[in-house]
Amino acid sequence: MDSKQSSSNVKVYIYDISMGMARAMSQGILGRQIDGIWHTGIVVYGQEYFFGGTSGIEACPPGGTVLGKPLQVVELGNTEIPFDVFMDYLQELSKSTYKPETYHLFHHNCNNFSSDLAQFLTGKDIPSHITSLPQDVLSTPFGAMIQPFVEAMHVQGGHSPFNS
Repeated sequence: MDSKQSSSNVKVYIYDISMGMARAMSQGILGRQIDGIWHTGIVVYGQEYFFGGTSGIEACPPGGTVLGKPLQVVELGNTEIPFDVFMDYLQELSKSTYKPETYHLFHHNCNNFSSDLAQFLTGKDIPSHITSLPQDVLSTPFGAMIQPFVEAMHVQGGHSPFNS
């Protein structure tokens, strides 16, 4: 990647880690309909960036996680943030806000990371139904009961975007 590159299209890739089970079973189990258990990544400068509990901030080719092809792609616009400034920002986030040990599926997850990154790059946020989902689920009796199981889920398949 040319470190001087200063413009790139920004997209949010949206995956359903329940593979359709949330849509099929949520009404009966939770008492409310949810369409998926969302994982998101931000695609910019030819890579997909996401946050997980195993390695913290990771990168892979777009659609390169174990989840395969995204369920939905949302265009957020273009960024004029230079690539080297973007990488400095990611490096700082990886040392402070988005370290592996700070991951929490319901309160500090890939979607919070995607939201922060989208706003930094474009001033726009990812769809609100994604960021509000954890609270929607936890507000149900069953949601509180399944919290330990769901927190054990991780998305893998990337690598550190930083030179070691």
